[in-house]
Amino acid sequence: MRKITLPERPDLAAKAAEVGFTFAHMHGEPYWDETSAYRFTLAQIEDDLEGPATELHAMTRQAVDRIVADPELMTRMGIPEAHHALVADSWARNEPELYGRMDFAYDGTGPAKLLEYNADTPTSLYESAAFQWQWLEDQMAAGHLPEGADQFNAIHEVLVERFRELFAPDTDIHFTAAAGNAEDYATVESMAWAAREAGMGAHYSDLDKLAVSRDGQFLDADDRVIGTLFKLYSWEDLLADDYARHIAGAGCLFLEPAWKAVVSNKGLLPVLWEMFPGHPNLLPAFFADDVAPALVEGGQPAPAIAAAFAPVAEQFRAGHVVKPIFSREGAGVVIVENGDVTEASANHDYDAHPRIVQAYHPLPEFDGFRPVIGAWIVGRDCAGIGIREDRARITQDLSRFKPHFIAD
Repeated sequence: MRKITLPERPDLAAKAAEVGFTFAHMHGEPYWDETSAYRFTLAQIEDDLEGPATELHAMTRQAVDRIVADPELMTRMGIPEAHHALVADSWARNEPELYGRMDFAYDGTGPAKLLEYNADTPTSLYESAAFQWQWLEDQMAAGHLPEGADQFNAIHEVLVERFRELFAPDTDIHFTAAAGNAEDYATVESMAWAAREAGMGAHYSDLDKLAVSRDGQFLDADDRVIGTLFKLYSWEDLLADDYARHIAGAGCLFLEPAWKAVVSNKGLLPVLWEMFPGHPNLLPAFFADDVAPALVEGGQPAPAIAAAFAPVAEQFRAGHVVKPIFSREGAGVVIVENGDVTEASANHDYDAHPRIVQAYHPLPEFDGFRPVIGAWIVGRDCAGIGIREDRARITQDLSRFKPHFIAD
C-alpha cells in the first residue's frame, strides 16, 4: 500500500458537474481529491481486506442472533423496549439486507482492524462505486496509471445483482432521504440507479413528504402506497419517531431492515469482542460503564467482564477510544492516551447516548494524512472499497475521499 502523486484531470470540475457530483468541492476545500491515490497489490486487497470483511460480516450476523435473543442487551444498545419485538421479528423473518460499510485501519501489512460498521445508512456510495471508477478509466487512458491497473470496485454491478436476487422484475421500490442534502441524495440515487438497471421501478420522495394513510400504510409524495422502502434515515432516529408505531402493521419492507439497528450500532463492537475474543481483525471493546473504573490504575471492571478485561487492561490504559453507541462521521469520539484526552471531536450531537470503549489503534500516516479504508458489503460479501483521509486522527464529514488502484 503506497500513496502515489498523480496529476488531477484538467476537466475534473466539468466531469463532476456533468454527473451531478455537486459536493466534490465543499466549503472552499476539495472533498474529492485526486492529486494522489492509494496503490494496493492484489494480495493486499484479497487477503487483508476483501476476505476479512466478508468474514466479519458473517460474524456480525451471528452477533445479531445473540443480541435479539437478549432484551437486556437490546436495551443496553439503545433499542427502545417498545420496538424490541419489531427488531427481533425482522431478524426472525430473515428480512433482506442490501449494503453496509466497514471502516478499517490498515497500513498495507495487515491485519486490518475494524473500527466500526455502518450497516444502515452509509454514505460515500456514489464516490466509491461510480466516480472513482471513472477516474481509473480516465487516468489509464491518459497514461498516468500503469497498463493493466485495476480497482477493487464491483459495488454497482453487485448491487444490481442483489436487487435481481431479492425482487421480481418490475417491483416498485421507493427511495427516500432528507431534502436538500446532496450527499444523501447521491447515495440514494446510486441505489436507485442499480435498482432500475435490475429492472425495478424506482420512485424517490423527500423524507418529509412521506405520510401514513388512514389504514396505516405508508404513502409517497404522490400518495402511492409504499410496499418496499429504501430509507437513508437511521433506525435509531426512526425508532424514536412517532411514525415508528405504524411500521409493524404497514405491510412495508424496509431497506435496510429493522434488525440492522443492532448492527449499525457501536454496541456491536463489544458484543463481537465477547463472542470472538482475540480475532485478528477486531480491536478489544467493552461497554464503557463496565470498564470506566478500570481505565485508571487500581480500578476494577464490572465482575461479569473482569476475566475478559484483564488481558487487555494495560493496552486500554495506554490508549483507548470512547465512542457513543450512535454517532456518524466521528461525532462524539474521544481518544485517550495514558489517562489524557489527546484528541476529541468538536461535534457533540450524540453525547447523550451511552458509550463503548475500544482499544486505540493508530491510523497509518501518508504525507501527513491518515486514511480509513471503507470496505463495502453488498448482500453478504465485500464488493469494493473507498478511502477517506484526514490530517486529524478522527475522520469526520469533510475528510477527503481518495481514489485507489491495484497494480502489482
